Amino acid sequence: MNLISINPANGKPLKKYPAHSLKHIEQKIAQTHKAWLGWKNTGHDERSRLLTNMAGILQTRKNELAILMAHEMGKPITQGVAEIEKCAAVCQYYAANAAAFLSDQLIETEASKSFVSFQPIGVVLAIMPWNFPFWQVFRFLAPALAAGNCGVLKHASNVPACAIAIEEVVRQAGFPENVFQTLLINSAMVEKIIENSLIQAVTITGSTHAGKQVAQKAGSLIKKTVLELGGSDAYIILEDADLEKAAEICVNSRLINSGQSCIAAKRFIVVKSVQKVFTGFFLKKMTVKKMGNPLDTATDIGPQARVDLRNELHDQVKRSIKKGAKCILGGEIPKGKNAYYPATILTKVKPGMPAYEEELFGPVAAIITAKDEADAIRIANDSSFGLGAAVFTRDKDKGEKIAANQLQSGSCFVNAMVKSDPRLPFGGIKQSGYGRELGLFGIHEFVNIKTVFVGE
Repeated sequence: MNLISINPANGKPLKKYPAHSLKHIEQKIAQTHKAWLGWKNTGHDERSRLLTNMAGILQTRKNELAILMAHEMGKPITQGVAEIEKCAAVCQYYAANAAAFLSDQLIETEASKSFVSFQPIGVVLAIMPWNFPFWQVFRFLAPALAAGNCGVLKHASNVPACAIAIEEVVRQAGFPENVFQTLLINSAMVEKIIENSLIQAVTITGSTHAGKQVAQKAGSLIKKTVLELGGSDAYIILEDADLEKAAEICVNSRLINSGQSCIAAKRFIVVKSVQKVFTGFFLKKMTVKKMGNPLDTATDIGPQARVDLRNELHDQVKRSIKKGAKCILGGEIPKGKNAYYPATILTKVKPGMPAYEEELFGPVAAIITAKDEADAIRIANDSSFGLGAAVFTRDKDKGEKIAANQLQSGSCFVNAMVKSDPRLPFGGIKQSGYGRELGLFGIHEFVNIKTVFVGE
């Protein structure tokens, strides 16, 4: 069997990659485990040096790697460059902070000495998606390596070239051989990999359905998981918001990565008194966004990653319209053998519609009208997802209270676009998953938090 890389901008195959056999996979995992036996004893200074090397290589190769993403999954080139720069930043962050995050913590007890130690656990399996093919991997990989763990990667089947390039970057940075390896496999092989006794934990970024399958299998083997799954982020627009500025932020969030982001804004919940004005600003700003060749720096919206995903998105739009939603922009599949889908706005979105209930993974905005502030918060929380949320108001104190105490999600932003940051923990609740990546909490997910008690 082969993994085939296809350019979604024109539908043309790029390259075939022979899939690894189960025997080959087992050999690779054994190699990575062997590498871990040495890597876990490497000092923090050396780990930091290599992470800094990796950051430098990413910066040097950022244009080349951004072009690779544009070809393989359609990411607009300027966004691809920004993604690689963010990968470099997370490497630098853990190079600078991992030693402090992992230092022993003394605890006062009746012992002559008692403390908490943070020890690496071994080989972690990472199951990663195509939408941010470098960032999703590096936000796992940088803290994993900094903590003394090793990793194997099952990347999405449509981005094998990106997966191979990540392994090349690790090797080029000077890390010991096999501390990180890419497994070229399809999803059917994942269960066998989780069963491998040398795999100690699993992290997955993907759909809620995939997360449930991984969690069930890993749970049956008592292996820890971190799940970063789907989202249907709600952005609340209150009566006192700066409506034009809010519309600009909302549009930019909805269209990040051509709309294919777990934490892209998806549901825009607008208080009734300002709904008409906000929608006008939103429509104006969405209309000027350019859809086109992802290699063109003027492009805002590239193709969707695959034709089947684009068709699923269009079906959600059609079913929402059939149930009463109104399409005021876009909503039509362009001609040609490609995976493009235009910027689309649905209004009059109500419960029972796909645009209200489901995650729309593409450049489709759902505008929902709320009676007032309390109703807007209720609607925002009326979702099976809980990844990110935002609230827009000129009263920052009120916005902070709503974000901190009333919105049900892993990240809540005020007057700003929801985004991940190496310094802050990232993850969701409800059907959006559990566990955290990034920051102090992210590096502690895959370590043995060990109590050491020294008696008299």
